[in-house]
Amino acid sequence: MLDIITFDAQGGGNILYKALAHPVASEALERLETTLAEGGAFAVYDPANWLRTLVALYPGFKPSAGVYTHDSEQVGQPDGLGGTKQALTDLASGEATIVLALSFEHEKMLSRLARVTHSNQQVLSLEPAKLPDWMLSNPRNYLDKLNFATNFAFFREDKRFSTRLVTANYWCNYDAVDVRYWMRLYDDKGVILAEWQEEVPDAPAGIVVDSAVIRERFNLPSFCGQLFIHVLGARGHDVVKYALDTYGKNGEPSLSVTHDANAWPSPRFATLPAPRDGEKLVLWIQNSHATPIPAGAITINQMGEEEHFAVPVEIGPFSTHALDVGALVTGISWPAQLELRSGNHLVRPRYEITQGALTRIAHLNVERRDLSPEPSLRKLPKSMGRGFVLPFPILDPTQFTSVVQPNPMSEKITSLPLRLDIFDESGALLGQKFLGNLPRNHETAIALHELTDRAGHADLVYDFRDGGEGDGWLHALMRYENRENGHSAETSFGGHIFNTLMTWRSEPQSYSGPPPGLTTRLFLKLGQEGHESFSCLIHPASVEGTDLSETLLHLYSNAGVELERRKISINPSGSFMVWPHEIFGIEKLAEAGIGGYVLIRDMSCRLFGYHGQRNGAGGFSLDHMFGF
Repeated sequence: MLDIITFDAQGGGNILYKALAHPVASEALERLETTLAEGGAFAVYDPANWLRTLVALYPGFKPSAGVYTHDSEQVGQPDGLGGTKQALTDLASGEATIVLALSFEHEKMLSRLARVTHSNQQVLSLEPAKLPDWMLSNPRNYLDKLNFATNFAFFREDKRFSTRLVTANYWCNYDAVDVRYWMRLYDDKGVILAEWQEEVPDAPAGIVVDSAVIRERFNLPSFCGQLFIHVLGARGHDVVKYALDTYGKNGEPSLSVTHDANAWPSPRFATLPAPRDGEKLVLWIQNSHATPIPAGAITINQMGEEEHFAVPVEIGPFSTHALDVGALVTGISWPAQLELRSGNHLVRPRYEITQGALTRIAHLNVERRDLSPEPSLRKLPKSMGRGFVLPFPILDPTQFTSVVQPNPMSEKITSLPLRLDIFDESGALLGQKFLGNLPRNHETAIALHELTDRAGHADLVYDFRDGGEGDGWLHALMRYENRENGHSAETSFGGHIFNTLMTWRSEPQSYSGPPPGLTTRLFLKLGQEGHESFSCLIHPASVEGTDLSETLLHLYSNAGVELERRKISINPSGSFMVWPHEIFGIEKLAEAGIGGYVLIRDMSCRLFGYHGQRNGAGGFSLDHMFGF
């Protein structure tokens, strides 16, 4: 496992990690590695305890002449690499011919180290690995998180499929101007195919990056790799959000959608279903770093079991490997679920399931290692009502099957005490189903279309009547299939406490700002090339007695101009299918153009939504929406 800290729930992202792992920085760091390898013995001065992260990402930085510190209490303590830290004042008497100061401020380090080095010792720093000023939102503070608003996207263009990244300039909501998207495209071997910038108007304009357009613009061969995205001029926060459509061409009817890749690597991922008989499950392993992933460093196991199946090949820097999961993991099939032990090498991976002539793509979710079972969840205050709620659609049972599978999503959770509450579109409770106290290795998948004959939604909630544990990280996989033609889609997400005036720790979460989160801002792209987009919009309610929603649907053009708005209302625990072509009309959507979108806004409550598209062949996509 890579010995790196990438993200924690309290402190957020580790910006040092992003600064060291950035593809542009990695090129300079690799050159610096070569300089050190050719320069003789070198020591490291580590003023801020960066060395372990640096060596994890670039092993050539492991010093041959010691680690030095100015912290007198750290002298003699382990340096994390098998040695002990030495006093900075002893540097000149050491054997180092090169001293590498782990700082991006070279002149400052030269001044500091002049007192403790001799004339034959060369002082280097990490300054050559700094991004150029034109890439920085805040050049005065290099490790400002806004300088590293970055992410990856799965990106493919071949005879069968294209991919399309869609988002909007939500940075302008934070007074950002001159926003640009700097992009680098890698092929499956990690070779750079193209670099470019996407100019963005100073308005809430739509942003569309289509693989077919990029291939034509740069005269590229077919490819299946990853797109690195760096937002220049970011304000407000550093999270790069997008929807990613995979759409068929040349008669291919399949259609899928996933969302932003979650820019932080994780030791484990879950919500990976085992393949059914007759299915091929491909896990797209995309190396997020400039160093290879060793053979055997990534493994897959059945959730809750300790028999591990190792990925047997090395995966090169920024490379993409299509892993046939069924060929590797034998004897395990749906409704079993799998756990990916990724060793901090990957941002959120995608998987692709092929059944017959149809495919669908979905994403895995981060499995938390910082959570423990939380006894207080059994006795939440009455003001929290049902507490954590995970809402998801039940599509019309006469046309679709709807299946849900609960997922353990933290390393320490061993049981899942759960219940399903089922509602129609008006918010009327149709029934409840107690699922029991499921073990970590359960193989339970519930067919919701067998529990109701009406469209609506279900809430997955904790129910401790038979004991068990909860951790507040309630997740599930949802799978939908068209009964007539076999087209399928699936998604996974986690629960929150919704629409309570009182708060419990960080809940109800807000799309922006502190809790309680009682407002909504959701992005719904428009359909393109004969596709019709939709949103299944849910009004989740942890407590009874909340009011109707006061939801506005704002239609924006691709230039960021609001064209029209409509108002809808949703009962608590109710749902509403938003079809933009029905609400605004086809002519108005044509005026909005490619990149137009609907902003779903509500100042009275927090809604939760799922979005997708359908095509003329009966294919459809579905994933949860993002807010900003």
